[in-house]
Amino acid sequence: MNLSKNASAHISILAANIIYGLNYTIAKEIMPNYLQPYALTICRVTAASILFWALSFFYKPEKLASRDIKALIFAAVFGVAINQLMFLKGLNYTTPIDASIIMTINPVLVLLVSAIVVGEVINFRKISGIIIGATGAVLLILMSGGKLDFSTNSFLGNVLVFLNALSYGIYLVIVKTLMVKYKPATVLKWIFPIGLLIVFPVGFDELNNTNWNTIPTQIWWAITYVLVATTFLAYLLNVYGLQNVNASTVSIYIYSQPVIASFVSVLLGKDSLNTIKILATLLVFTGVYLVSRPEKH
Repeated sequence: MNLSKNASAHISILAANIIYGLNYTIAKEIMPNYLQPYALTICRVTAASILFWALSFFYKPEKLASRDIKALIFAAVFGVAINQLMFLKGLNYTTPIDASIIMTINPVLVLLVSAIVVGEVINFRKISGIIIGATGAVLLILMSGGKLDFSTNSFLGNVLVFLNALSYGIYLVIVKTLMVKYKPATVLKWIFPIGLLIVFPVGFDELNNTNWNTIPTQIWWAITYVLVATTFLAYLLNVYGLQNVNASTVSIYIYSQPVIASFVSVLLGKDSLNTIKILATLLVFTGVYLVSRPEKH
């Protein structure tokens, strides 16, 4: 069965968000007992740099235009360096539930940045979609016993997660301008090494002080998931989707993450379906549909 480019884009974005939805809990298992946040960030960016360069050898080489180098550097700064440093450090201080609630602001930020940078139209349908999707996502999180914690450490963590959401929103808008010209591997093989130049000096002390011998096997599996799935695969899937949909559509899929986490709990027998959860799921995907529906010309 041949899928349209648009359908393939939506499937790849949804797959990326399944990975991200699981990452909140998995990354929290690693930090801070085995790896500090900045040390884990260096591992993520290093692994992704190697994997994307390896992947690029399977594609016909593309030469970057000099006028796009500035955009590439900004994408590395916001999408790799600031985004990953803020997220892991923030998650270290706060809870997965707090972080997932705060990340629901991301589509709003992306829509605003898109309007400012590339002139994307902010219309009633998109605003309605964001509100409906956010309502469903927050409802699911609160039904799981979630609440925002404003204690000192959690508040700092929540601020860092918010900065991560903002930087990732800027990244999505910038990288979209590159994806209309180049293959995903071409863009990502440069973004991550540039990002590594920034994160390495920031996290070197934490990496140097890591006691690798104390890390148990199950945590090594968790680290592998964060490096290969959350970083390499999720970034690749998202930029592939960006080739055929706009940045605000990619961002709205963040509302699917609580849905995914909820249904994983049901499948594992740790939770059960009820009317509220079904309603919240319908709200999330209604919001996704409204934001992602193409404009009529």
